[in-house]
Amino acid sequence: MNGSDREAAVRRLLEQAPRPLPPEIHTEAVRRGGRMLRRRTLARRALWLLLLAASLAFTVWALTARPWVEPPSETTPPLSGW
Repeated sequence: MNGSDREAAVRRLLEQAPRPLPPEIHTEAVRRGGRMLRRRTLARRALWLLLLAASLAFTVWALTARPWVEPPSETTPPLSGW
């Protein structure tokens, strides 16, 4: 099947009237879509809660450990009386 045959076949398919769908497909699609939206919302909220907990834990750790302060030297005694 070359390009013009494919194009003609696609045009024939697009020009046909769409087939009627059974009525139960719509209710099933609405039910599944609602469930997907609820799951997506729950996952988004859980990720935001996880991000908030991680940032809170990092803040508490940073305030208690003070990683920006240089630790005191333990290899040489302090020099005094110079």
